Amino acid sequence: MRGLVLGLCILFLMGAGSWAYRQNYETRDVFDRNRARQIDIAEAHQRLSMLRAEWAYLNRPDRLQDLVSLNFDRLGLLPLNPDQFARVSDLDPMPIAPDFAPDALIEAVPVSASASDLGVRP
Repeated sequence: MRGLVLGLCILFLMGAGSWAYRQNYETRDVFDRNRARQIDIAEAHQRLSMLRAEWAYLNRPDRLQDLVSLNFDRLGLLPLNPDQFARVSDLDPMPIAPDFAPDALIEAVPVSASASDLGVRP
């Protein structure tokens, strides 16, 4: 009986050691993948800051003005003036289609329809 208990204890210790060994390497693998992702994120931030700097450099007003001057014959671009913009109050309201009948739309929805049937979130 004593040999059986000792054998079971040894098997348990071997299993626990194997589990701990496997957990150790899985944890290291997760840490390595996390470190790799952090490096990828840092590189992406660096690329993004470089792209923002390039965008700012390419959109300098003096450079754009030179490009407009060089390509005026081809493009015909003119400077914007404040009087070229319209006010929202000057715009006509959107016309309603003549075949649109709100009553027909209401009648098309069944009375037993719930909010979730109509795609409305509570």
